[in-house]
Amino acid sequence: MKIPLPTHVDQAVAAAVRAPSPLNTQPWRFVVDRGRIEVWLDRARVLRIADPDAREARLSCGAALFNLIISLRSNGKTVSLRLVPKPEEPDLLAELVIGGDRFSSPEERKLAEVVFRRHTNRRPFADRPVPVWARTTLRAAALVEGGLLELFGRGDRANAVARVLHRAEAAQARNGAFQAEVALWTRRTAHAPDGVQAPTRPPSPHGIPAQESFIAAEPEGGEPVLGAVLTAAGGPAADLRAGMVLQRVLLTATAAGLATSFVGRPFETPETRAAMDRVFADLGRPHAVLRFGYGRPAAMTARRPIGEVLFRRSEASL
Repeated sequence: MKIPLPTHVDQAVAAAVRAPSPLNTQPWRFVVDRGRIEVWLDRARVLRIADPDAREARLSCGAALFNLIISLRSNGKTVSLRLVPKPEEPDLLAELVIGGDRFSSPEERKLAEVVFRRHTNRRPFADRPVPVWARTTLRAAALVEGGLLELFGRGDRANAVARVLHRAEAAQARNGAFQAEVALWTRRTAHAPDGVQAPTRPPSPHGIPAQESFIAAEPEGGEPVLGAVLTAAGGPAADLRAGMVLQRVLLTATAAGLATSFVGRPFETPETRAAMDRVFADLGRPHAVLRFGYGRPAAMTARRPIGEVLFRRSEASL
């Protein structure tokens, strides 16, 4: 008879899978071995055209890792983390060791609570400014995880990102393999356990589904607040760290009543990804660009059953 996993482990993995991922691919697996949880990249769920180096997938796994940790800590557990992507085992990304009991902080409990409320805004933002205190809080959240959140609105940097975004959309419109990959992960029903619904990526001016365009006319107006998530360097470990930075920022925004969306297309082609590196070369390595504002409540995107992503060491085939 299989002994049930501790409740705090089940809850932590349920929180982990609420992390965002490109086209809701959910490219993660979790392996439990006594008091240790391993986070693995699910290579079969990496976008081969949009993410050939699995950079975006590792970013998502880093976000899932943050959710895992914040859930355990909010349940009064100490957690030791080791980021372990190595050339000989590139898909083993991180190991968590669950220790003894501790007191959770109010912030940990708050972030753990909003894990299940955070979602990506795919509608126009309201004509309401993001207050200074919220911007300060978002920047501080990134620093806690060892990253940087560079906020910007209209200006030279925003214009540069807009130009790169246009180039990315145009390149993807000409790329049949890219369009086929998007179609592969597009679902007809909101109840599908992975992928995205067709309306999630409405047609862009280039004729392909567009996930976002902060330069498009906003029916509800409003000054955009954009933020780039950066780390000092690149590489697999930096991708994971950036994912943790990203998720703390997203949850902090949710706790502050803000809505968020992704400006992801510039990171989905090699040429425009390199262009984004140049746009932010004075600050570090960019991993994601977000938009912050106020939006309407929306339904949560579905996730796969926990049984499809959580394994015991004796069951795992990796």
